Amino acid sequence: MIDHHDPHTGLHSEHGALGGEHPGRAANPIVKVRDLAWLEFRKPDLEGAERFAHAFGFTTSLRTAHELRLRGTDAGSPCVLVRRGSRPAFAGPAFHAADPSDVLRLAEATGRRAAPLPESLGGLAVDLVDPSGNRVRVVSGTHELAALPAQVPLTFNFGHATARTNAAQRPPREPAKVQRLGHVVLQTTRYVETLNWYLEHLGLIVSDFLYYPGQRERGPVMSFIRCDLGMTPTDHHTLAMTLGPVNRYVHSAYQVADLDALAAGGQYLLEEGYRRSWGIGRHIQGSQIFDYWRDPDGFLVEHFSDGDLFDCTLEPGWAPMTASGLAQWGPPASKDFLGVRPGRESLRELAGIVRALREDNEFDLDRLRGLLRAATS
Repeated sequence: MIDHHDPHTGLHSEHGALGGEHPGRAANPIVKVRDLAWLEFRKPDLEGAERFAHAFGFTTSLRTAHELRLRGTDAGSPCVLVRRGSRPAFAGPAFHAADPSDVLRLAEATGRRAAPLPESLGGLAVDLVDPSGNRVRVVSGTHELAALPAQVPLTFNFGHATARTNAAQRPPREPAKVQRLGHVVLQTTRYVETLNWYLEHLGLIVSDFLYYPGQRERGPVMSFIRCDLGMTPTDHHTLAMTLGPVNRYVHSAYQVADLDALAAGGQYLLEEGYRRSWGIGRHIQGSQIFDYWRDPDGFLVEHFSDGDLFDCTLEPGWAPMTASGLAQWGPPASKDFLGVRPGRESLRELAGIVRALREDNEFDLDRLRGLLRAATS
């Protein structure tokens, strides 16, 4: 008898790996981190950064002349640390280790030194550097902020299931309350090398791979990567990574209660004069309802709700990278989101293309053709 069983049937993607393709996880990682802790930025105008943050839905947990800490309503660490700097810059992500011994294990394995964090944060940290040059901080034992009053999801009537009667639906037009930090997306000229570094050092595992149309044999160019918490479900991606001509921050995402919180919060941001980059829509990889915004310093930030949760048993999905494949529904991906809107960002990316093609990295002329094909598909 012939076994027609497809081992990928019933998973999140209709296509799995072919023989010999990247497995999406390391056989023996040094540690397994449990979540993103926070993201760190440098900005010259902390006052303007705080105004946007409050309109976006953050709460200030600490404010000094030189530092701003922003949090969501969930208990835990602050989501974002902003220090005053001469120009806007992304300073790197921080990840939560499961235990202080993991911080020490990483320090020993990499030849780095573990050190206490400032008393206002608490805990122990080790600072690593990934192959793209990003400082990656791994922390444990940090102080936990108490939960704040959360935005309550609305009660919905779904089809014939009527949970709400004699009550009108009137979501207030106010900032969506950020609950927590969800993920960060990074672009790198050394995609495979950097991906493997995160899998081997932090124990992350891949949920989905994307490849350029017509270039699958050359391997993936983007990965959506989650924490490995065993049988405990976790976000479809905590980190996403994509090949590109410049090593840079792409965007970060913050969870809100539901679609109405996201949409009404977006209307509030528009009325306050802030610029939507792309949305509202629903992604394919991760399934999140999304809405993207530019902060005053040009950083791209996302409200999201209703994302996928996976445990450790799911193997990576594989799909071609296309602009039309970024969403199940919603407006087409904007030029601003794709990085081709005329302006400083697109000029920097263009200069980066010229520079990357001259250097020894994974972004070559064939990959440039694949990127242009994906962006216009």
